[in-house]
Amino acid sequence: MTISRRKFLGWAAAAGAGIATPKAARAAHGEFEGYPEAYGILHDLTLCVGCRSCEAACNRVNDLPTPDKPFDDLTVLENKRRTDDKTYTVVNRYGGENGLPPLFRKSQCNHCLEPACASACFVGAFTKTPEGAVIYDASVCVGCRYCLIACPFNVPAFEYDEPLTPRVMKCTMCYPRIKEGKLPGCVEACPKEALTFGKRSDLIRMARERMRKYPGRYVNKIYGETEMGGANWLYLSPVPFEDIGLREDLGSIPAPEYTSGALGIVPMIIGLWPALLGGIYLVNKRRDKVAHHELRDAVQGAVDNTQAAADARLKSAQEKAAKDKETAVEKAVKKALDEAGKASEKKDEEGA
Repeated sequence: MTISRRKFLGWAAAAGAGIATPKAARAAHGEFEGYPEAYGILHDLTLCVGCRSCEAACNRVNDLPTPDKPFDDLTVLENKRRTDDKTYTVVNRYGGENGLPPLFRKSQCNHCLEPACASACFVGAFTKTPEGAVIYDASVCVGCRYCLIACPFNVPAFEYDEPLTPRVMKCTMCYPRIKEGKLPGCVEACPKEALTFGKRSDLIRMARERMRKYPGRYVNKIYGETEMGGANWLYLSPVPFEDIGLREDLGSIPAPEYTSGALGIVPMIIGLWPALLGGIYLVNKRRDKVAHHELRDAVQGAVDNTQAAADARLKSAQEKAAKDKETAVEKAVKKALDEAGKASEKKDEEGA
């Protein structure tokens, strides 16, 4: 594989950035209590009606491919779905048996305070922003897909059908819209206000107030407040969270604490990464240079051989032409002499 100078420099810069980036920004090991002014989204399952308006809005604002079935086709709720490289969010239906009303939960990236995807990424392709979103930089990604394995919520998806420039795809919490002062697309589109956007700290207070005001309506827990160190996406539910497809075995320890041992060698790898890439780049450049010279010599040799063969054919043709001309002249002279001799004999016979 030939590596261009531009790509090499990009990778090397990314590796260098991985060393210099603050711990909080890249979710490195150690305590990190989150950005105090970070935003979040609270999803209240008691208000969600499963209309899929959030899915349609997400598809629109992120310019994602049109799905096989339209967003008003609710038959898709008959099967459990997960996000993929062309779908950043899905709504699934839970329960509904024994005459009880069903519950609907929206799934997407939970934007953890200390993201497992970022802790597993040794080139810093994932960044935890002060606004709360976990964003991804495809320009430095090397396609190792450790983030897919690390995520406890099975969210990041890889573009396996993109052979040249595959990316890791996931919800960005509409980070570009937040930077512009707009609401995330899903929040803006929700007709029942099942999704609330705001400062994470305010959302937690709001959730606790709802639980206090309606003690029998909700499980006494805010999912995402402490799970694996906490997240910027929060849930309120009237049933145990495991009943709506959320893991309750994660504990409150952030993902980097679990990965610190396995990834302890990563700093060394990151430090060696520019040198490794430099070596690969130089080897490839040397190989390309040798290949170029070999190709040039091969072409020149072919040209020389072709020219020599052409010269030989021309010389042979010239020699043959000269010989044929000489033979033709000899034949013409002989014919002329024969005809002259016959004419002389005939004249002598007539004189006699």
